[in-house]
Amino acid sequence: MTSDFKNLLEELYNLQRLGIKTGLEHTRELLKAVGNPHHKLKFVHVAGTNGKGSTCALLYNILKQAGKKVGLYTSPHLLNFNERIRVNGHTISNEEIVDFMRNNYNHIINIQTTFFETTTVMALDHFSKHNVDIAIIETGLGGRLDSTNVIMPEVSVITSISMDHLDILGESITKIAEEKAGIIKDFIPLILAGQGKYVNSIILEKARIKNSPVTIVHPKNATLIKVDYGGTSFSYDGNKFRVSLSGEHQVLNCMMAIEAAKKVCNNLNYNKINKACCCTKWPGRMERLTNHSIYYDVAHNASGISVILDTVKTIHPEKSIIGLFCLKGDKEIDRIVKAINGHFSQLLITSDERGLLLPVDRLSSLLSNCQLKCTLVSSVADGIIILREKEKKGSAGLIFGSHYIANEIYRAFEISFERGDI
Repeated sequence: MTSDFKNLLEELYNLQRLGIKTGLEHTRELLKAVGNPHHKLKFVHVAGTNGKGSTCALLYNILKQAGKKVGLYTSPHLLNFNERIRVNGHTISNEEIVDFMRNNYNHIINIQTTFFETTTVMALDHFSKHNVDIAIIETGLGGRLDSTNVIMPEVSVITSISMDHLDILGESITKIAEEKAGIIKDFIPLILAGQGKYVNSIILEKARIKNSPVTIVHPKNATLIKVDYGGTSFSYDGNKFRVSLSGEHQVLNCMMAIEAAKKVCNNLNYNKINKACCCTKWPGRMERLTNHSIYYDVAHNASGISVILDTVKTIHPEKSIIGLFCLKGDKEIDRIVKAINGHFSQLLITSDERGLLLPVDRLSSLLSNCQLKCTLVSSVADGIIILREKEKKGSAGLIFGSHYIANEIYRAFEISFERGDI
């Protein structure tokens, strides 16, 4: 890492002191200063609470298999900032980050764009310079006032919605759905995950007002064949698919990606789609860390945690599950307690080494109503030692709750993390 890159990346991270701003004005102002690179690009815009990252990764690979030059912007990253911005198998380089920050530093400081606003503009500028055919853009938080909402997409995608980021998006499923629906544009097609009638009714009403044609993708329209540690098999639309992501929930994510791809690509066929699904990797999503039965998933809300617990039990029905858990302070803990109660034979409670998550004693206090055997461990590494011992005795292990512990996990398991393709 060069000193220039290290210093400028630190300057970028320092923008986090400005917090999270809801609104598009600063993003638009910085885009204008950079030359409005987004005006000549085509986009797919993806919002949702759970599944949007996996959906983006699957769509990215489907469109690449179809011969497109594809950009992908996702957040947060697991280990390296560069992961957030990709073009056809290559993350943005350190040199390109340095160039953007140098060329636009005065604009960034004068406009006072936040970290996410700045990285969004960096991504759009990068995609423009690389002349991508289409860019897949994942929202950061919500949709309506998310800085990614400056784009005009070819198709909008809204994945499953549940309670998360309540301090910013609102403390009801209604408010959260309304925020996500903010990405719907006049006359632009919408791919919508079939879910609760109440949530869908809010989004469908917004689509009606916007004259947005809607395709509802419902998991009942697919047939699950098998879930194992290597992925998920299912049939849909007369074809059998295999996705290299484990969990029944990945069926819906894959269906969403397929339907979105149909809206922006004319030369799709089954073989291209299935090849893309088979080769898609998305670290931190039911990621198998050992040759046996320890997994890592970044799930951090009740619905996401319930889904990964179901997946572990499906893969290892005969095993007890030991959990290693940490959490950020903005999560709805009561719902999470309900999701995990009765599903772990032991829950190890920890925190991260950078101090970004709840301290162990604070999280333990919040879990006081949890009817589980809870054990406090001082670090992720110490928790992993316990998980490995329990695995030898026949238990399955699940590490969950945050993106922020990925580095500690991969270091403990001596797993090399490639910055390249997914």
